[in-house]
Amino acid sequence: MPYGRDERLVRQWAIPGMPGLGHRIGGLEKEAETGNVSYDPANHEYMTKIREAKVEKIAEFVPEQTIDVGDDSGDLLILGWGSTYGVIQSVARTLIAEGHSVSHAHLRYLRPFPRNLGELMKRFRKVLIPEMNTGQLAGLIRNKFLLDVAQYNKIQGVPITKSELLHATREVLG
Repeated sequence: MPYGRDERLVRQWAIPGMPGLGHRIGGLEKEAETGNVSYDPANHEYMTKIREAKVEKIAEFVPEQTIDVGDDSGDLLILGWGSTYGVIQSVARTLIAEGHSVSHAHLRYLRPFPRNLGELMKRFRKVLIPEMNTGQLAGLIRNKFLLDVAQYNKIQGVPITKSELLHATREVLG
């Protein structure tokens, strides 16, 4: 079958002109194995799910998530991504020096997440996600892992300051 998938859910690459691997243009969806145009709702559902599974298989090649600062479990994990790295690391180090059980982990892979991320977050009593947006990562974490995470969001186009994040973190710690 020209559109058959291997164990990684990947199809053979159809180079223009290869016999039996002609690309078909048009239609809502391609039939799973033949590649023929298909308007069948069940086929569309299957193809949508198989594409999602293909993306999730990438997690097998993504390194496991590690803790950047602090212990592997505790009262609070500050989970960040992107430009929040420096301020989160500084706040975590300050709070650890004050005797708080705080750790920092920084995501480098968002789609898919590292395969151990859910287990890592569950080792902490609370998770705080500071973001320079309306909370996209927090929403993804809630949806995927069903965790009630705390948020600190700053949407002003300027970095989160250490004093702002220290204040927010102390509030989450109680």
